[in-house]
Amino acid sequence: MTGLTTHVLDTMHGQPASGLGIRLKRDGVILVEAITNLDGRLDQPLLSAGAMTPGAYRLEFEVGEYFRDLGVALPRPAFLETVALEFGLADADAHYHVPLLVSPYAYSTYRGS
Repeated sequence: MTGLTTHVLDTMHGQPASGLGIRLKRDGVILVEAITNLDGRLDQPLLSAGAMTPGAYRLEFEVGEYFRDLGVALPRPAFLETVALEFGLADADAHYHVPLLVSPYAYSTYRGS
């Protein structure tokens, strides 16, 4: 399997982050805009095998809006409004999975499988 995928888990509520807005950018240009499904994933890869090129990318997760939509009382501005992850793709023939575990005040990520 090749391509770029993501998965968002809401650690505050112990559930997938359904309905969370995501943007993938390269060199400041938006390549993909998507919303997570009921499982906190996207229905298709952010980048398919043919669209993968080595380089620096940025994933933006709209976590403030997600938590507000769930009724979480956040200050304005929220501590985490948009979580931005900058990462590199070195191998266009590999699979890159970038999960996000998030609460209103903390997040964690790693290169998944």
